[in-house]
Amino acid sequence: MSKSLKAQSKFLSLVLRHNPEKIGITLDKNGWVKVVDLLNAANSHGQHINQSRLIEIVETNDKKRFSFSDDGLRIRANQGHSIKHIDLGLESSSPPDVLYHGTVDRFMVEIREDGLKKMSRQHVHLSADEKTAIKVGQRRGKPIVLSVDAKKMADAGYVFYLSENGVWLTDHVPWAFIRDENT
Repeated sequence: MSKSLKAQSKFLSLVLRHNPEKIGITLDKNGWVKVVDLLNAANSHGQHINQSRLIEIVETNDKKRFSFSDDGLRIRANQGHSIKHIDLGLESSSPPDVLYHGTVDRFMVEIREDGLKKMSRQHVHLSADEKTAIKVGQRRGKPIVLSVDAKKMADAGYVFYLSENGVWLTDHVPWAFIRDENT
């Protein structure tokens, strides 16, 4: 992904996940906004994005953060919203036996005390493979990969969701369900 494409993808993450007001758009209750409204607002705020560029951003985003509606007229972020009123309409799913979470050492004291919390997001994000968790952790430094006993959590009544881009979501992961092979 080119530098400008990456910058525009980050811009879309900002406005579709966290701050649509920055460019004067409003997301509906499911996180959707009309493509034409997004393009007009983005361009009026100095982002030179047309329809074909938007399609390229969506299709080349390595984390598959965005999706178009079936008719192609609306767009939304697949998960990661800090906007509280967004309901992605996800149905609960049975997770695999183990899921993974990438983090760094400076968060481990709090994680050991409170488990994984969603913080400003709507859910805790987990991955189905260690490679993805490593990439997530690397964004903040030397990665630590935590293994989550998702099957035991589900058996204990915790609910999991699988987003369109393959990220596993849950409300909280207590420390009792986390294995830290790094200690």
